[in-house]
Amino acid sequence: MLDTDYDGRSLYPRQVFFPMAGKNEGWAKLARNLKAEIDEERIEAYRGTVSLPFEPGEHKRIAVKIVDDRGIESLKVIALNGTG
Repeated sequence: MLDTDYDGRSLYPRQVFFPMAGKNEGWAKLARNLKAEIDEERIEAYRGTVSLPFEPGEHKRIAVKIVDDRGIESLKVIALNGTG
């Protein structure tokens, strides 16, 4: 999960990735279950580990939260360039 404007308190995932999900899991499964029209290029992007481009938010820091297949969580907060 990627919060592109982390406030230091609450993680608001603006991009969510399922890098280990197969073709019928993760976003594909969600889209099928919701019967939603999904941009296939975005689905492919969210299967990877590289974020989509984004503009820095008000707080000038991001948070990346990883939850592995065992439920173990890790959080990394990164200050963006030019924030002192």
